[in-house]
Amino acid sequence: MEVNQTTVTSKLVPARELLSQLRQIPLFQNIKEQDLDCIGEIEVLDAPAGTVLFSPGETHLYFWVLMEGEIRATKPEADGACTLLGTLKAGETFGEVPLLTGASSTPVHAETIADSRLFRVDGPTFWSLMSTCPVVRSGVLANMGHRLEAYQLLTLHREKLISLGTLAAGLMHELNNPGAAARRAAAQLRENLVRLQEISLRITEANLTSEQKICLAELQAEALKFQKTQPMSSLEQADAEEAMLEWLESSGVENAWKLAPTLIAVGWHSEDIECAKQAFPPGILSDALNWLEALLSSMQLVSTVEESITRVTDLVVAVKKYAYDDKNRGRDIDIHESIHSTLTILAHKFRQKQIAIEKRFGPDMPKVKTTGTGLSQVWTNLLDNAIDASPEKGEITIRTWVEDGKACIGIADEGTGVSPEIRDHIFEPFFTTKPVGVGTGLGLDIAHRIVVGQFGGKIDFTSKPGNTEFIVCLPEKNEKK
Repeated sequence: MEVNQTTVTSKLVPARELLSQLRQIPLFQNIKEQDLDCIGEIEVLDAPAGTVLFSPGETHLYFWVLMEGEIRATKPEADGACTLLGTLKAGETFGEVPLLTGASSTPVHAETIADSRLFRVDGPTFWSLMSTCPVVRSGVLANMGHRLEAYQLLTLHREKLISLGTLAAGLMHELNNPGAAARRAAAQLRENLVRLQEISLRITEANLTSEQKICLAELQAEALKFQKTQPMSSLEQADAEEAMLEWLESSGVENAWKLAPTLIAVGWHSEDIECAKQAFPPGILSDALNWLEALLSSMQLVSTVEESITRVTDLVVAVKKYAYDDKNRGRDIDIHESIHSTLTILAHKFRQKQIAIEKRFGPDMPKVKTTGTGLSQVWTNLLDNAIDASPEKGEITIRTWVEDGKACIGIADEGTGVSPEIRDHIFEPFFTTKPVGVGTGLGLDIAHRIVVGQFGGKIDFTSKPGNTEFIVCLPEKNEKK
């Protein structure tokens, strides 16, 4: 969209007549009168607030100088979002990026947010100025470099937010599972406490003998040593529960169907409670074993609550590290810890496709010193691509090793591989083989910029059907500024 001429006043003024005004702009403060000879005339515009100077797709490209006022520059994204590129103040120049990069149109929307006065020159005039005035040329190129760097940082930040947003639903599921487990365990624990109290009162009224008291004390001591046992196969567990059930029913124990699974789950067998059968008559035996089951079940439930809370804590810590890793600059990063945090966050995605993780972590991995963006985004992008490429019930292998003093990390999947015709484009921005709306084409570009630009490392890949591995090598100390 061109400037709306019905609301904007425009006139052509000889460049020499604007020399004094141009010299108020930092970029032109050292310009000489003869430097303006090649320009001829400059278009001067007075634009009220709310004027759209140009929009994405505009093919008439200009170099602009903002003399007075204020302008907001934004970039619409493919997903409908809008990235704020910045707010320009009086004395700033803009529009050089599409001209210098040879773009056929601008991707940016620029609008005045205050009454503004601007100078502008078209493409040919801009290039004439660049060729005849070294001072202006160096300033324009410096501005372009800063703008591109700033936009790359904005893109990186936006992609990270998109990744977190994509993971949010999965994370809520991850947090809900241990939360629900802890809630159920707490409710069952309350029921167990009531049962324990009722049974304990009945037992105390039974005038136990010394032998019976010793037997209960031994059972209690063993129950309080609660430790997880090695899991059995389904068939082994069913056989053990059936044998325990028969033993309990033959001994006249109430709720034998409930006691048997609990006792087997903690590794108890009939011989472990034989002393109770010898010491107690049938009526008290039933109470003694139900009391034991309630105690063992309570210990299991406490363990479930502890595991659930630990899981929630691990997730919170992982998300915190992921989200704030790039804010903790100037610190040493443990590679294995960084990868583990990302795996924790992506756990739901692995489960959705039933993908196994094979970790082959090398010993004595050096820590990597960071003075820039964190590595979490690199692992996320590489693992996310590996998940997408992997077949159902496939395997992703993560290996680490030291090579020539560098920390190396390999992430391999069992997908179909990268075809030869696209290998040279794999790290290019916006290049993707995923369907429209699924991939942005920025994942590997961002990983490449972080590894190479921020850490001074190297990222490459090898690929054949059934095995594609991306390899990242990072220097132990990052000297890049």
